[in-house]
Amino acid sequence: MRVIAGKYRSRTLRSLKGRMLRPTSDRLRETLFNILGPPVGGGTFVDLYAGTGAVGIEALSRGARHVILVEQHAPAIALIRRNLESLGIGAEAEILGMHVARAIERLEARNVHAQFIFLDPPYAADVEYESTLEALGESPLVAPDGRVIVEHLRKRELPERTGDLELARVVEQGDAALSFYRLALAA
Repeated sequence: MRVIAGKYRSRTLRSLKGRMLRPTSDRLRETLFNILGPPVGGGTFVDLYAGTGAVGIEALSRGARHVILVEQHAPAIALIRRNLESLGIGAEAEILGMHVARAIERLEARNVHAQFIFLDPPYAADVEYESTLEALGESPLVAPDGRVIVEHLRKRELPERTGDLELARVVEQGDAALSFYRLALAA
């Protein structure tokens, strides 16, 4: 697994052996950041269910000002630290080692407003998709111009609307899909 573009382009990232993590493929990461484009630069990017940290590191590589990586699995947290250290990434990345629901509450309490929030729960964790989208749909964590991006199995249908979030676009690639949400415009 490698960083695709930007400051850390072609640098190798480590993963855990076995099936504990399912990193976002290089191809899907490339698609994601091609769609997001230059606006990633200078913004705050939150990577929920961060796993290896690859998506958040890609955001930093492409100019994100600050990345928050949320992961509760201890071996994955250690892996993210190793990946950040191997690239010399310091204060511009922050790891929150806790469940996503608690992390969202903590970030709200700190008045964080993220331009990009990426979530990629384990594909089998149905409840995580629903509860996290519901929490974000009611959360000031999503900046007014922010986007929430969900990686999921292609066959999984996500809600058209949840709280203040509305589905704007779905991009399918192989067995995976990316669903892009934005804040609904006031009626």
